[in-house]
Amino acid sequence: MPHDNGHDEHQEHGDHEDHDHADHHEMMAKDFRTRFWISTAVTLPVLALSPMIHEFLGIEGLSFPGSEWVLLGLSAFIYFYGGWPFLKGLVDEVGDKQPGMMTLIGVAITVAFGYSGAVVLGLEGRVFFWELATLVDLMLAGHWIEMRSVMSASKAVEELAKLVPDEAHLVEEDGSTRDVPVDELEEGDRVLVKPGENVPVDGKVIDGHSSVDESMLTGEAEPVEKAEGDEVTGGSINGDGSLTVEIERTGEDTYLSQVIRLVEEGQESKSKAQGLADRAAFWLTVVALSAGAITLTVWLIAGKPLDFALERSITVMVITCPHALGLAIPLVIAVVTGLAARQGLLIRNRTAFEQARLVDAIVFDKTGTLTQGRFGVETVRPTGDADESELLRLAAAVESHSEHPIAKGIVDQAQERDLDLPSVSDFEAIPGKGAQGEVDGRSIKVVSHGYLEEQGIDKPDAGDAEGRLTRAYVLDGEEVLGVIGLADQIREESRRAVDALQDRGIDVMMLTGDGEQVAAWVSEELGLERYFAEVLPDQKAEKIEEVQKDHELVAMVGDGVNDAPALATADLGIAIGAGSNVALESADLILGEDDPGSVLDAIRLSEVTRTKMIQNLIWATGYNVIAIPLAAGVLYGVGVVLSPAVGAILMSASTVIVAINARLTSMPGEDQND
Repeated sequence: MPHDNGHDEHQEHGDHEDHDHADHHEMMAKDFRTRFWISTAVTLPVLALSPMIHEFLGIEGLSFPGSEWVLLGLSAFIYFYGGWPFLKGLVDEVGDKQPGMMTLIGVAITVAFGYSGAVVLGLEGRVFFWELATLVDLMLAGHWIEMRSVMSASKAVEELAKLVPDEAHLVEEDGSTRDVPVDELEEGDRVLVKPGENVPVDGKVIDGHSSVDESMLTGEAEPVEKAEGDEVTGGSINGDGSLTVEIERTGEDTYLSQVIRLVEEGQESKSKAQGLADRAAFWLTVVALSAGAITLTVWLIAGKPLDFALERSITVMVITCPHALGLAIPLVIAVVTGLAARQGLLIRNRTAFEQARLVDAIVFDKTGTLTQGRFGVETVRPTGDADESELLRLAAAVESHSEHPIAKGIVDQAQERDLDLPSVSDFEAIPGKGAQGEVDGRSIKVVSHGYLEEQGIDKPDAGDAEGRLTRAYVLDGEEVLGVIGLADQIREESRRAVDALQDRGIDVMMLTGDGEQVAAWVSEELGLERYFAEVLPDQKAEKIEEVQKDHELVAMVGDGVNDAPALATADLGIAIGAGSNVALESADLILGEDDPGSVLDAIRLSEVTRTKMIQNLIWATGYNVIAIPLAAGVLYGVGVVLSPAVGAILMSASTVIVAINARLTSMPGEDQND
C-alpha cells in the first residue's frame, strides 16, 4: 500500500488497518453468534407449527386458523435475518464466479422459502419452513464455530510497531533535549538514546558508545558494539551506554517498516487458499441445481402435474444441501484446536495447518529455535598464572553485577562449577566494551576485543574454535589473565527433532543471521545438509521463496521479529512459544514449548485432521447417493418415493454421525475409535 508521509501513514496502517482487520473477524464471530441464538429461538415455534414435523412425530401439533400465515412470517424473519450472511455470500461468490458453501446454503434456503411461501399463497404442495429454519440455525452455528477458531487475525504489524517508542529525545542546537513524537522526526535530526531504551529510527551514531541488542531484528544473539560512525536500526535495544544518533531514514524507508511490509505481503498471499468444504459445496451446488432441473423436466415430460413435478424438484434441491456439511469441517477444527492446545500446539491458521501433512522441507531459524538463544561457556583459557577455576571465579564475580547476556553465561558456568564468588567493590560498566571492579584487591576487567584494540593490548589466542566463539577477555589491570569463549548452546531436543524429521523424508535446513563459521558448526552438529548464513530478515523471506521452488510445501520455524517475514512467506509458519509476540502473530502454528520436536507432532496431527475431515465430508454428503434418486422419484413406478420426513431422518443421522466422528479425534499415538 503506498504511503505519502512516512511514519504517520505507517502508524495508520499498523495501528488502524490491521487493528480493523482483527476487529472485523471478532465482529463477524459475534454477528454469527447473535444471529444463531435469535434464529434458534424463532425456530422453536416454526417447528411447533410445521405440519411435516407433526406427521414425522405422529402428533397433532399446534394448529389454529391463520397458523400458516404465522409460520410464513416467522420463517421470513429467519430467512432474511438468519440467512442474510449466506444470501450476501451467495451474491459475492456468484459475482466472483467462485460458487462455494455460501452459494449452496443460499440456494437451498431460497428454494425452501420461495416454494413454501408459494404453497401458503395457494400452490399445491408441502411447506419446507422447518427445513429452512434448521438449515439456517446449523449453518450459523457451523460458521460461528469456524470463525472462533480462526478469529485471532494476525496482530504482527501491531507488535512490530510496538518496537518503536512513541517519543524520542530530540537534541536541540544548544545541546539540550526535548521529547517529541517519533512521527515528527525528520532526516538529519539528532536524537539521544538512553541506556535500556529502544532506538526510535534508523540512523548513524555521532557520539557515544554502547552495546546494542539487535537480536529481535537480526537474530544475532550477541549484542553489537556501537560507536561513532556505526549504523543503528530502529527497534533495536540500547545497552548500558548513551548514544547520540543522527537520523538517516524515517517512516516507510526504515528497516522495521520494510519488515512490516514483508509480513503483510506474506500473510496476504496465503489468504487466497480455498477450503476443502468450499470445494465440496461447489460440486454439491452443481449437483443440486442439475438434479432439481432434471427432476422437474423429466416429470413434466412424463405428464405429471406441475405441483407434483415441482415438489419432487424442490425436495431434491433442499435435501442435497445436508445440514452436516456446514458442521463437518468446523467441528473437526474445534475438536482438534482444543486437543492440540492441551498438547501445547496452538493453531492460528487452519488452512495452513491442514496442509502441514504435505510438508517436505522445513527451515529452522537457529537462534532460540535450534539453539537456546543464550550464551554458554565453551572454553576457559588462562594465559597468565591463574588456572581455569580462578579465571572463571574472577570474571564471574565482576559479571554478577551485569545484566549482559555474555555476563549471565559466565556466571551460570561458575555456578555450575560450584565456585565461590568473591565480593566486588567499585563495579563500573565500560559502555560497549565490558565491565570492571575491585576483586580481592585486584582491578579486574572483563572486556571485548574492542577494548584490547582501543588500549593497544595484544589479543591472546582463543583456541582453534575461535572463529565461532564470542570471546570475553579477563584482565588484571592491563595484564591479560586469559580468555573465556562462549557460544549459543544447541538444544538437545534439536538433535532428536532433526533425526526424526529426516527419517520421515523431510529436508531439514537452517536459516540464520549469524556468521558462516557459527552456522557451519551448528549444521555439522545437527547433521544438516543445507544451511543459509548471514541472512537478513528481508533476505530470509527470499530464501524461503527459493526453497519453495524445489519443494511442494515448505515450513519455517522461528522465534523472533527477524523471522516474521519468513514465517509469513512460508506455506506453514511455526513459531516457538517462547519467542517474540511478532513471531507468534506471524505464524500459523505456535509451539507452546521450546521443543522443535513438536513440529513432527503437528504434522502427524494434521494427517489425523485431514482423515477426520474426509470421513466427515463423506458422511455429510454420502447419503445423497441414496436420497437424491429416491427424492427424484426413480422408484415411483414401484410405489417408493422418499418423503421429506424420511429425508429429514437421513439428514439428522448424517449430522449426528459427523458430530460423533469429530468428537472421537485423538492425538497421534493415542487410542482412536473411529
